[in-house]
Amino acid sequence: MSNSIKSVKPLGFPWVTQDPFLFCVHHEDFYPEGNEVMGPKASLAGRQIGQDFAINKEGWRMYHGEKVPGFPAHPHRGFETVSIVTKGLVDHSDSLGAAGRFGFGDVQWMTAGRGVQHCEMFPLIHKDKKNPLELFQIWLNLPRVKKMAEPYFAMLWADTIPTYEYKDGNGKITRVKVVAGTAGDKKAPSPAPDSWAANPEHEVAIWLITLEPGARWTLPPASPKANRSLYFFEGTSVKVDDQDFISHQAIELNAEVGVPLVNGSSQARLLLLQGVPISEPVVQYGPFVGNTQADIQQAFSDYQQTQFGGWPWPSHENVHERERGRFAKYPDGRLETRI
Repeated sequence: MSNSIKSVKPLGFPWVTQDPFLFCVHHEDFYPEGNEVMGPKASLAGRQIGQDFAINKEGWRMYHGEKVPGFPAHPHRGFETVSIVTKGLVDHSDSLGAAGRFGFGDVQWMTAGRGVQHCEMFPLIHKDKKNPLELFQIWLNLPRVKKMAEPYFAMLWADTIPTYEYKDGNGKITRVKVVAGTAGDKKAPSPAPDSWAANPEHEVAIWLITLEPGARWTLPPASPKANRSLYFFEGTSVKVDDQDFISHQAIELNAEVGVPLVNGSSQARLLLLQGVPISEPVVQYGPFVGNTQADIQQAFSDYQQTQFGGWPWPSHENVHERERGRFAKYPDGRLETRI
């Protein structure tokens, strides 16, 4: 193993992460046409409705949804969710009264902080054609001093997220979508204000890297303090510092070393997660993250008493009107729209 590679693991479900990240999952579903309620126009017989996580021959899952695929209302505390949608749409609704529809390159950044309920449903808006979806959800931890921060919801629209482009000596192109951090001369939009990523010294980077067939690019070095994971999830083969990898592997790297990437014969896509570790104890129980067992007990108690603000929507699988475009409605009533 080279000096730059610390370890290699297979990609499971979810993907194994390093501090300051808690969790990363890649959803890719080839949904059929939608029905009248924006669920699949297909039989749900034989599925474990409410717990449908197994990819079957049809290539899609309902997850926890009963009528519409997705994740009905559930609570979070003590961390942040970063949701990157490259294909399809996600409908967000939460206990703050915020709502949104986002997709096709948009990113939602939500600080759960002291507590929020939200649902993330996948509306199948097209009745006359298929509704493919690709979503990465990343959980970024909060340090103890920010665990009880005010909840925060923001949209990073696709047209505000920069892409760094590099052309190698053979004219082959590497593109890096910069969701967090800086790549070359491209700087990501500002993250949530209480995020670990808000301090540049924490070197948080979330990059989606696409290499053309045969493309060569060197991952720039960071500091030795940072943890760095590279997830190879699509393609045939990539050389990482002269070591051959096939798809569906997670590669932990020494961050202080520039790492040459040489792609094989088909387009390759990789996700990079990087950051200086928070280095605090992590106690997690489902959607609650604390530093001690007492934190988790307190989270359950607070949720039972307050429901983190309750649920102001007509359904726990709330979806927005089929005809509605991409939008974000914030807790203060501010509205942003995209075509």
